Amino acid sequence: MMTQRDKGIVRELAKKYMEMASSEKQQKMNKRMLDTNDLKIVRPPVILEEIPWYQMNIGDELTCRCEDEGARQVEYTFLKALFRWKHFKADTYFEPFFRVTMAYDSSGIGLRVQENTLQTDDFNNIISHNYEDLLESEDSVELLSVPTFTRRKDRDEEAMNFYTDLLGDAMPVKLCGRGYFHSAPWDEIATLRGLENILFDLYDRPEHLHAIRKKFMEIALSEMDFIEKEMQVDPHSPDLHCTPAYVSGLAEDGLKATWYRTTAQGFSDVSPEMHDEFDIQYSLDLAKRFAYTYYGCCEPLDRKLDQISKIENLRKIGVSPWAKEEVMAEWIGNRYVYARKSNPANVSAVTDPEIVRRETEKSVKLAIKYGCPLELVLKDISTVSHRPENLIVWSEVVSGVLDEFYGE
Repeated sequence: MMTQRDKGIVRELAKKYMEMASSEKQQKMNKRMLDTNDLKIVRPPVILEEIPWYQMNIGDELTCRCEDEGARQVEYTFLKALFRWKHFKADTYFEPFFRVTMAYDSSGIGLRVQENTLQTDDFNNIISHNYEDLLESEDSVELLSVPTFTRRKDRDEEAMNFYTDLLGDAMPVKLCGRGYFHSAPWDEIATLRGLENILFDLYDRPEHLHAIRKKFMEIALSEMDFIEKEMQVDPHSPDLHCTPAYVSGLAEDGLKATWYRTTAQGFSDVSPEMHDEFDIQYSLDLAKRFAYTYYGCCEPLDRKLDQISKIENLRKIGVSPWAKEEVMAEWIGNRYVYARKSNPANVSAVTDPEIVRRETEKSVKLAIKYGCPLELVLKDISTVSHRPENLIVWSEVVSGVLDEFYGE
């Protein structure tokens, strides 16, 4: 049973969180994120995500005191938010309420990943994977099934009751719809085959890969149809997989009330023509069901810009640390958001301020030269070598560069 002590701990943190979320500083950051996605040239948002929080505990600031597991999870959420606010000179998206996302179940796609893993750190979810090929034969495609989905209002009610009781009048609790639709089929297919097998089959058995990709398109369409018919979509969600989602021009309901997010990270060294044939062509019909599309993650896209531009509602493009940055900036111009991914290797051991400064200045100068709406995102941070100061220094240096070029 939830104790009054646990409720008191969480509510005290919730009140501090609400002060942040309702502050003038937060509103200023929200507008900066909105303006950038609206293709206006403003001071770029700076986003830190996918942080190895278990390596970040300064002076027990992230140490939970609650006994109940559910209360501890909420407590930890607030502790991380307060840590961000105190230590990082970066933009945040703290909402002035506690979000509960509508629940639903999936029957699954018929296959489960079979793999061997290696790890050096028991607490890190970034580990090495060796996947078994479950789709080696042409007949194996029949093992994939289009799932059915079931709305779970009972879980919504349970969650709303729990969080409302826990938070009391310290913070409102809000039941929200789906924020955005993330589809990265080649990432998922790689877990069922291993990436090497996919790359060989691009040449050796293209029809087999097309059969697999078509099945995953059917899987995505089935979930989209379910969400549109049976659930609500949230046009005010702030998060778009590690970048801000605030943008104008969204509908109030349906898939046009949100973004489509897709990528083909395993295709980094695949030719533009093959990238187009095996990924972009399948994305076109899916993407147009949404208001905007954000394409790209870790894969360099400088050779494939003409291909991804076929997506009619493209609004944001991921600019990988491994892309030819000036090629990207010149082509993007003021047509799309230049979502620059900073190199996480720069914070993995000891952060060198000069390296971070040079990287940031290059991106900023190119964005100014070509008129790009810019955001700076540091993500995929598998380790900071238990040195929280690495991210603190990184955010201070990046913020200082932006002060110099854009003002505070």
